[in-house]
Order: sequence, then C-alpha cells, then structure tokens
Amino acid sequence: MDMQKWLDKGIEIGSEYGLKVLGTIVIWIVGNWIIKKMMKVLTKGMAKSNYDEGLQKFLRNLLGWMLKVLLIIAILGNLGIETTSFAAILAAAGLAVGLALQGSLSNFAGGVLLMIFKPFKIGDLIEAQGEMGVVKEIEIFTTKLNTSDNKEIIIPNGVLSNGNIINYSSEKYRRVNIVMGVSYDADIKHTKDVLLKVITDNNKVLKDPEPTVKVCELADSSVNFNVRPWVLNEDYWTVYAETLERCKLALDAAGIEIPYPHRVEIRKKG
Repeated sequence: MDMQKWLDKGIEIGSEYGLKVLGTIVIWIVGNWIIKKMMKVLTKGMAKSNYDEGLQKFLRNLLGWMLKVLLIIAILGNLGIETTSFAAILAAAGLAVGLALQGSLSNFAGGVLLMIFKPFKIGDLIEAQGEMGVVKEIEIFTTKLNTSDNKEIIIPNGVLSNGNIINYSSEKYRRVNIVMGVSYDADIKHTKDVLLKVITDNNKVLKDPEPTVKVCELADSSVNFNVRPWVLNEDYWTVYAETLERCKLALDAAGIEIPYPHRVEIRKKG
C-alpha cells in the first residue's frame, strides 16, 4: 500500500515537473547555441571594424556573461521560481557597485572610447595631460607612455579621453620650426640666403612642401627669423638638431652675429 502511495506520488510529481525539467534542458541547449552564434557574429563584426584586440576580448566576455545571466533567469522562470526579486537584487547590486566605482567606471568608459575612436595607437608620440611620450600600452583603465628619458607615465583613461591630445605621429610630414635671432647690423637678405641654404642642403628636408625662412619678429636686441623645413615624421628630431647646429656654424662663417646678453659693469671711485 505504501509502495503504491509513493509510486502514485512519483507519477504525480513527474507529471507536474517533468515537462518543466524537459523544457529547462531545451532552453539551456537552445540558449547556449544562440549565445555562441551571437558571439561569432560579434567577433566577425569587431574584426571587420578593426577594434583593438583588448577591447574585443573584453566586450566578448562582457556580452557572454550578460547573455548567460539572462539565460539562467529564463531557466529559473521556467521552473516556476520567482525571478522578479532576483532581478531586483542584481539591479541593486549593480547600482551599489557603480556608485562605489565611479572613478573606475569613468576610466573604463574612457578606455572603450579610446579603443573605438583611436586618437592614437601604440608607438605614437603624443602629448596629453601635461605629459609627452611614446604610447607603450593602451589598457582598459589606463594608458602607459614612455618619455624620451625612459620614464613610464600612467594616465587614467577617463581624464585622457576628456582632455586635449596632441598626436605628433598621426601625419606623415611635420614642419620643423626654429627661431634664429641675428644682430640688427646684419643684412636681412643675406641672412635669409645663408639660413635657406642650410636647410635646402640637408637631404632629409623635403622639397615639397617648400622650406621657408622669413622674418618673424623685430625683438629688443635681435631680428628673429623663422626657419621652417618640412620633413618626414621620423626625421623630425634629427633635422631639428642638425638645423640648429648648421645654422650657427653658417652664420659664424658668414660673419653674421647672433646677439647674446651683455652686462655692463660701472664702478665708481670712492
């Protein structure tokens, strides 16, 4: 009698929950299949858009976890478990974490923007937040720069994405701008010819755009010239240093004085 009672109870439970369990298995299998398909589409789309590899990995993981949470909620609902309170708990937890990590979330959002819009890439020379250096690494929360004297600078992506960024490597050509001052006694045309010859004789200086030498200021003790050769980006610092040195040597050879501060000392006999 007891056996029959338990058998009837088992049949009753099986009838009540069997379809739900079967439905849960189907939802799990189909849900995982849909998630995989969606992840493949996302991966292909990001690859075609040339998203940063780090950003691709992060977005794939984020979307994957979100879809799995939704799948679990759907399964719990199918089993008859109340999911409203569960969703409310998740929302409250998300809000609490968001408030606690406002700065980090700002840096995260900045990192995503930098990786999507790509104002610079690894290897570029940039100036931002009062710092200048070569981009060493772009992470989801911070960007690392290497300075010319091999110091590492770490800048949070939040302030980096919201501030001004000067990218010295984005264009193929750059213009060197050097100001040379000569004495008021110097002949302006002759001085221009001497300075122009210096930059046109340098084989790293481009012919197009054409290099220029022009008077830019009549200063207190000198006539100042803008010496402006155009160069390939990678030759900028080499040409800058060479031009400074060669202009000084050429002006000396031409007998053109470069003014420098003088001190007059007056002594009174006591």
